[in-house]
Amino acid sequence: MTLNSPHLHHVDYLIVGQGLAGSVLAWELSRRNCKILVIDNGLTNASQIAAGLINPVSGMRLAINPDIEFLLPAAKKYYQKLANFFNQEFLVEKPMLRLLRNQQELQYCKKRLADPNYHSYLSGLKVKFKHQNLQTAYGILQQKQTYFLQTKPLLTEIKNYLQLTRQYLNADFNYSDLKLQANSIQWQNIEATRIIFCEGYQAQNNPWFSWLPFNLAKGEILTLTSQHCSPEYIINYGFWLIPTNTKIFRSGATFDRENIDTKTTNQAKNTILQAIHQYAPDFSPCTVINHQAHIRPATIDRQPLLGHPPDQPLICIFNGFGSKGSLLIPWYACHFADYLVNSSTFPDHANISRHCKKYFC
Repeated sequence: MTLNSPHLHHVDYLIVGQGLAGSVLAWELSRRNCKILVIDNGLTNASQIAAGLINPVSGMRLAINPDIEFLLPAAKKYYQKLANFFNQEFLVEKPMLRLLRNQQELQYCKKRLADPNYHSYLSGLKVKFKHQNLQTAYGILQQKQTYFLQTKPLLTEIKNYLQLTRQYLNADFNYSDLKLQANSIQWQNIEATRIIFCEGYQAQNNPWFSWLPFNLAKGEILTLTSQHCSPEYIINYGFWLIPTNTKIFRSGATFDRENIDTKTTNQAKNTILQAIHQYAPDFSPCTVINHQAHIRPATIDRQPLLGHPPDQPLICIFNGFGSKGSLLIPWYACHFADYLVNSSTFPDHANISRHCKKYFC
């Protein structure tokens, strides 16, 4: 589709942004026979850079992710459907070795191993691990049902499909061009019943959603090559190390809440390399072949941002998945599609109405 035609094009849903959130929501609505159009500027987004890590037990306290019992099966099922359609695997399962870094982490580890609720995700604690020269004085926790999503190939396949089916438009979206009508919106020569913004961190500049309490964080990731890279495990030591094949792996990611930009820094690169040398010396020396930075659309309460502003039901947002997008987005996309198509409800903890009292008194 182009903007050159003088005729008005009608769609059900106009989606702005083709990161993982926009791509999966677009796919879900398209599968439901909705007429959609995705507007994207074609620039690199955070989803293309992200490691796509899915880790049911995470953080310094080794806490299980809330709602993992239905979020993880939903994600696995959804990515398998996409794999079947495109004849390409996107979700890669690899066990994780969590290197405990202090006595506190060891105590949490022992507590979790004794809890039956964690047995599906934890295999056991070892002092050392064969074939791996991993440096820790507190032991290595083996985790299972851990994955990484190959986000860039997935987004490429979805984009190609949307282009082939004339549901994608490469264009910059100017907010001032959006016209609100009684029962529809119009942008350029596109008329839609609703518009859904899936812009990631760019939502901070969106006039309808800039009031939302994002807690943005910059992250930097390295892609490296090493002669000693083992493809068997994801290794977690505060940073993570994900082998993508026998000689190439990715490592990161840093967290920076002060410098919200997409510039790479030598400080972040050196921090990641020093951690590899300290905890996984067999992977060092290694050669950096790519260094990337982007911004996670995290939120203050660590919950997604779905819904519409007060008195603006035609303008929606599907955003705020932070660093857990690979896990969260499939389940929430299905429920948000139900809301859009069937007027169903979705969880209150994800509805932006939870923030309205503070900003719209």
